[in-house]
Order: sequence, then C-alpha cells, then structure tokens
Amino acid sequence: MHDLKNARLVLEDGTVYEGTSFGYEKSVSGEVVFYTAMTGYPESLTDPSYKGQILVPTYPMIGNYGVPVDDECDGISKFFESDRIHCSALVISDYSFQYSHWNSRKNLGDWLKEQKVPGIFGVDTRSLTQKLRENGAMLGKIVFDGKEVPFYDPNKDNIVAQVSTEGIMEYGDGKYKVLLVDCGVKNNILRCLLKRDVAIKRVPWDHDFTRETYDGLFLSNGPGDPAMCGKTIENIKIMLEKSIPIMGVCLGNQLMARAAGAQTYKMKYGHRGHNQPVVQPGSQRCYITSQNHGFAIDERTLPKEWEPLFVNVNDGSNEGIRHKTKPFFSTQFHPEASSGPVDTEFLFDDFIRAMERTDR
Repeated sequence: MHDLKNARLVLEDGTVYEGTSFGYEKSVSGEVVFYTAMTGYPESLTDPSYKGQILVPTYPMIGNYGVPVDDECDGISKFFESDRIHCSALVISDYSFQYSHWNSRKNLGDWLKEQKVPGIFGVDTRSLTQKLRENGAMLGKIVFDGKEVPFYDPNKDNIVAQVSTEGIMEYGDGKYKVLLVDCGVKNNILRCLLKRDVAIKRVPWDHDFTRETYDGLFLSNGPGDPAMCGKTIENIKIMLEKSIPIMGVCLGNQLMARAAGAQTYKMKYGHRGHNQPVVQPGSQRCYITSQNHGFAIDERTLPKEWEPLFVNVNDGSNEGIRHKTKPFFSTQFHPEASSGPVDTEFLFDDFIRAMERTDR
C-alpha cells in the first residue's frame, strides 16, 4: 500500500536503530532527545526550543489525529507554536497512517515532507529512551541510502539566532507595554500575554532593549546553551539595575540567572514533556508543569539577593528564581502550556500585577 524507504538512526557510540521513513528523505544529524508527552506533537514539532534536535516521543503511537488547520488570529497561528517545524527529525515507534480529528487537514507524514523534515517509525523507542536515560542526550544522525552526514552538536552554535525574529513585530493595544525578547518564543506565550490587556513589542535576541520605554520586560524560551546569548545577557544585566518588572520562561530563566551572576549547566538528558511536578520552597504546594530544556541553573551560584522560586520534585533541579526585593522572576517550566492542567498560568497575572504596582 505504501512505498516506503528504510533508514537508520545512528548514535555517536555506534549504536544503530533500523526504521522506515514516513517523512522527508534526507540524511540529517543533531542531538537525540526524548520527550514524555502522550499528545501534542504539532505543538512540540513547532516549538523553537527543539531546534537542532532529533525528537523521540516515548508514547508509542504518533500521527493518529493528523495535523490541524493552520489558521491565524491577530497574526498568530491558532494551533502551532511557530510558523514551521524546528526539530531536525522525528523518530517514533508506531506511525498511524489513518488519522481522525475534527480539525485535522492532512496526515503527519505529508506535513513532514512539506517542511522537509525526516521522520522514521518502527524504531524500538523504549530501548532508545532507556539508552538516553543511562547515557544522557547523545548526538545522532538519520541516514538514507548510505548517504552519511557528520554528527552535529547544536549546543556548540548560537541556534537562538536561527529561531529569533529578524525584525521588530508588534501585537495588541493594551494598557501595559511589554517588550518581549524573542529567543525562540512559543506562540502561546504571546496569546497568554495578549489576553491580559498588554501591547507587545517583539524584538530579536540581540536587540538593545536597554534604551527602550516599556512597563515590563519578558525573556522568552529558546533552544541551546544560554552561554551563547552573550548580547542578551549583557542587556539584561543593565535592566537588573533598574526596577522595571521582568519575567522569564525556560531559556529566559537561565539568561536572567547568568545576568545576575549565577551559572548554568547541561543536564544529563533534560526535562521534556508534560506532568512534571514542581514545588515552591517552604511550602507543600505542588504544580503540574510542561517542560522542554536541556540546561538548568546551578542554585549554589545564585547571588544572595536571589532565591529559588520553584524546585523539581523528581530530581531537585531548579525550576525558577526571583529577586528578593525587586520585581524580577522567572520559571524553567512553561506556564503558558495547556497540555492538560493550566496550574501555573497565574504567573502571567503576577507579571501584570507587578507592572500595575510599578505604575502607581
């Protein structure tokens, strides 16, 4: 029924996984990572934070609800996190050629081909995930027809520059003016801000926002090593001397920490997926969060003016920081995510209230 081509996933240690193509047929390389969400592949594939990575969902069947219609509202896609697929390739266990959903317009394989992104199925993703848990995220490549490509480590490049907006974009006309530093922002961050009476000015990652006028500064999510964003960090340092409210998410959390003087480190295999529990220090309150990051803040290096805001229940890693006296805070997880619980969307309200207090 289907004329499908075989392909291989080759890891840097020489391990080979055989698979069958259902996407674009081109040899590619990147960092192989797994994520634990049961649903949400259209959102994950279009998340700029996956730039340069070969994505491995742990849930076995992918593609059963197709790909949604790409409608827009106020210049923002309704159902995707950006305007294109960002991961280098998709590796799954079982691909559903048949799909059914009220909003689907095509199957996943056709979408991958349109976007020129390889996808292979028939891979033992349980074995692959176990290997990544034991060894950590690994470099890998998908090879078609023996056409080899070199291994590629995206964390050695400034991939934020590849996903950031190239020019200034503006949204909304609300009361409070938010300058959003785009390091690879997800669309739902824009949606969550816009429904809270703000106007957004979205600027490139290396834009000099220290001379601009705004009520609040937002540092977005994004891919790769935060140490590569030196220009952004230097600009944040200047803003930390002021009292304009700042909120950061994911990479924005790490950039704020480095600007404050703390250090970051690469995690063994990162946190990618839904249902990650986090708690606020000093309380028993637990929140269910969605996450996508391979780096984290070393809490031991936080300056005395800063403190942890959230901690991961599973491994004790940092999930957010805040300044003890100024209106600066950030989270490692994604409060805008709506994969089920919306436990932490209130943090956007906290950001708005911080601007209201400053406005008085």
